[in-house]
Amino acid sequence: MTLHNLASQTALKLPEVTITQPFGPDCDVFKVMDKVFMLNFHLEGQAAINLKVIPDDGAMLRDIYPYIHAGWHMNKQHWITVYEDENLDESLVQDLVQNSYDLVVSKLNKIPQKRIALLKSAI
Repeated sequence: MTLHNLASQTALKLPEVTITQPFGPDCDVFKVMDKVFMLNFHLEGQAAINLKVIPDDGAMLRDIYPYIHAGWHMNKQHWITVYEDENLDESLVQDLVQNSYDLVVSKLNKIPQKRIALLKSAI
């Protein structure tokens, strides 16, 4: 499965996720309650996604995986870019998408957090 398909399918299973294209048709922006947690795009012909991370986790991931870099056009501490790669670990991508979503949800107000928790429990 391609990076974009895997990341999109993972994200769209989560509650309250919307997709917009404020930067044009070549970049899908995934949001939860109007807060960005993932971007799908191509960079120099290569598929890539940006994901929000805890800074220490991002540094560790960049050290371990050659296809993970500091977030392209984003805050380098709080975002990573994952590039399409033949050695890409699909379960890692799914976990990173879920973690990015959860990190953004954790910063929401209590009422939206409770709504999302209820919707997740209904799945």
